[in-house]
Amino acid sequence: MKRRQFVATSLAATAGVMAGAGALSCSTQKKSDIKVGLYSITYLGIWYRGEALPLEDMVRRAKEYGYTGIEIDGKRPHGNPLDWPTQRCKEFRSFADGEGIEVYGVAANNDFSSPIPEHRECQIAYLKDLIRMTADLNAKTLRMFLGWIGVTKHPQVASYDIARDIWNFTHEKFTEEEIWAWCREGMAECAKYAEDAGVILALQNHKPVIRDYKDVLRMVEEVNSPNLKVSLDVPIMEDQSPENIQVASKAVGDLQVLSHFGGEYEREDDGSIIGEPYYEPFIRAMHEIGYSGYMSYELCHPLPVVDGQTVGIEYADKNAQLACEFMQHTIQEVTSA
Repeated sequence: MKRRQFVATSLAATAGVMAGAGALSCSTQKKSDIKVGLYSITYLGIWYRGEALPLEDMVRRAKEYGYTGIEIDGKRPHGNPLDWPTQRCKEFRSFADGEGIEVYGVAANNDFSSPIPEHRECQIAYLKDLIRMTADLNAKTLRMFLGWIGVTKHPQVASYDIARDIWNFTHEKFTEEEIWAWCREGMAECAKYAEDAGVILALQNHKPVIRDYKDVLRMVEEVNSPNLKVSLDVPIMEDQSPENIQVASKAVGDLQVLSHFGGEYEREDDGSIIGEPYYEPFIRAMHEIGYSGYMSYELCHPLPVVDGQTVGIEYADKNAQLACEFMQHTIQEVTSA
């Protein structure tokens, strides 16, 4: 199967596979309610050339493009908790509510995996304040990592390469078991803060420490907190076959509280929008487990360079608009079938 194809083609091609993979019957299926949201990393001014879009303007963009909510990235200039005292959180939530846009989540960029205790303690302090900010915004979830390499920012283009090299160097002398234990310790402490604040932590299946959904479920089981749940994202799954998507989704089940999708989009001459073929079986699987929550769009990777210049914010605008239409169409096609 090619990397990109039409949604209609994907629907026809995967229907039989999904049934054979053990799809839930209609008699046992819990009703799903899948919404489409916009994650603010798309407009943070990291991957396109130009400044970050103020969050108030992003709320207006989200409303214009058809999204029903936003997720705030937990770093400057958007959502570092140092910049968000309680009063500002309440004022922003009131503004978003007035625009008809839900603040459904906040996203942490945390790394509990460092072999340096001072670094891990800084991360826990960051998370504790971010949990407070999430509660003050009356948001439902805080997206979490176990490990995170970070990103280096440059006026022309951002990069993962330098941060990845640093992360690899600092971890190369330690075993996977040691790194896992540090991550579990940090996650367990933050889960207690989340319980106190009434915030749900959504652990994403994101590398480097996590390899697949089984690692996510292992951490959730070991921490054993009612406030630690899952954000299973199909674009970062190693095995994106319909069969594995079905198995992973059923394994996660009711723990699923958030999900993300990405990509770059184009509209064809007939009005169709091209998207990745794995989104249809993923939405089908989410529908079958009765997932009620957001698919959160993120444009979070190096973007094209045109005439020696990285594309500007207009590129983010185009993709954010088409992504919303694409995902809404996919959800409608699946849930009405």
